[in-house]
Amino acid sequence: MIIDPKEVTVGKMHSYLLGAIAPRPIAFASTIDKEGNVNLSPFSFFNCFGANPPIIIFSPARRGRDNTTKHTYENVLEVPEVVINIVNYDLVQQMSLASTEYKKGVNEFIKAGLTPVASSKVKPPRVGEAPVAFECKVLQVIPTGLDGGAGNLVICEVILAHIKDEILDTEGKIDPFKLDAVARMGGDWYCRANGEALFTVLKPLEKIGIGIDQIPEVIRKSTVLTGNDLGMLANVESCNNQAEYSNDLAKHRAAQLLLKDKKIGEAWEALKE
Repeated sequence: MIIDPKEVTVGKMHSYLLGAIAPRPIAFASTIDKEGNVNLSPFSFFNCFGANPPIIIFSPARRGRDNTTKHTYENVLEVPEVVINIVNYDLVQQMSLASTEYKKGVNEFIKAGLTPVASSKVKPPRVGEAPVAFECKVLQVIPTGLDGGAGNLVICEVILAHIKDEILDTEGKIDPFKLDAVARMGGDWYCRANGEALFTVLKPLEKIGIGIDQIPEVIRKSTVLTGNDLGMLANVESCNNQAEYSNDLAKHRAAQLLLKDKKIGEAWEALKE
């Protein structure tokens, strides 16, 4: 299927984008207006974009159906501060409830049964139940358009982070299993970053891998080994003469099993004649 955004409705394009660009982390954003009314709402157009300074960007987009703006967007223009709370599995239903389009002035902390905790450096409160909360000042708000469905990039600098001790590992790093984060997919679908959904991939930082183009042809053109398998095999600094390696598919299957356990060196040995 080929799609030209100019030939489909905004709603249809929105569904394709959100269905494909996934999973997306969720910014559970707490803001406040100039009269002191608190708002709490989730946004999955969200990510971090630098560590020095620590920058977070999220987008409370214009509503596609009627081109109205969201209270979060209006609030950060009035009071340029926000707390970005991270959503874990225990919070997902209350977070979803907070996305209800309540009237302006309604406090979603109360509606969702969440605990507002006074922030240290900004006016909006943070979510007491959240495993992580980032107090931020809003540096800039950049609209990407003026029509329904257009984004509003809220560029935030983190000025204080709150991280619960119980999600840390023995080295003081965030343990993804303990964090138990959730993310948005398309439609009503979410995903949970835990269990078999989590896996590690060795970063090619300490050495320069040979690349898939340098893998011996009998291995590179294997009908057994996948692109993932070849990517792991290519993350070595050298391999021996091409004549040493076998096109025996049984050997390729044996190597594949070793690669599942990330035993790259042993997999190369298994592929030899």
